[in-house]
Amino acid sequence: MSMNIAVIFAGGAGKRMNTRSVPKQFLKLHGKPVLVYTLENFQNHPAIDAIVLVCIASWIDYAEKLIETYSLTKVVSIVPGGTTGQRSIFHGLDEARKYADADAQRAVVLIHDGVRPMIDAPTITACIESVQAYGSAVTTTPAVETIFIHDDDGEVGEIFNRSHCAMARAPQCFWLDEIYAEHVKAHREGKDDFIDSAMLMQHYGHKLCMVDGPVENIKITTPTDFYLFRALLDARENMQIVGL
Repeated sequence: MSMNIAVIFAGGAGKRMNTRSVPKQFLKLHGKPVLVYTLENFQNHPAIDAIVLVCIASWIDYAEKLIETYSLTKVVSIVPGGTTGQRSIFHGLDEARKYADADAQRAVVLIHDGVRPMIDAPTITACIESVQAYGSAVTTTPAVETIFIHDDDGEVGEIFNRSHCAMARAPQCFWLDEIYAEHVKAHREGKDDFIDSAMLMQHYGHKLCMVDGPVENIKITTPTDFYLFRALLDARENMQIVGL
């Protein structure tokens, strides 16, 4: 039986959010920071054994207070981010290895953005089961708009049939020992520019399976995203009130 560890990345400064004092993951909605909404989804999932939070170094003290205030008992460690997103994830993976139960057959790691607060329990379950059955997995949603490649001159290049396209989201999920080894290899080879862990794993020959995720599993990077999150959250709470 595997152990399941979530590595939550909350290292961004939120430049596209136009917030000068508070990073986007700490913005509050109904009095609760976005990051807490995200963490609670993993805290409340029965299959998640531990959570490692990767955070902006200057905000670690504040994050520790949030962990205590909201009784996020599965958060076993908070580590500072690195100079790049890839290095930040590696810091989280390295820390997660310290909490992998030696009695467990293997550990599954779910890498998730701290600013994706609308992830749900069925998707987390599906991600874990996909790794256990097939290996590396990426949460996806269907592409609903036309996607194409453009050149530096602004000219539209190849246009793809969107029925064959999907959008990669999070969690991205792997066997912890496998992704850790590939991160070490990438660092040794000086490859520090992968867009995300899925791209890194694919580069080193790992097949990636798709896990269907909810369309509302958005990443909050702009003010528009924040207002959309508020609408989605309010809609979810209203449905609970009327019993839907």
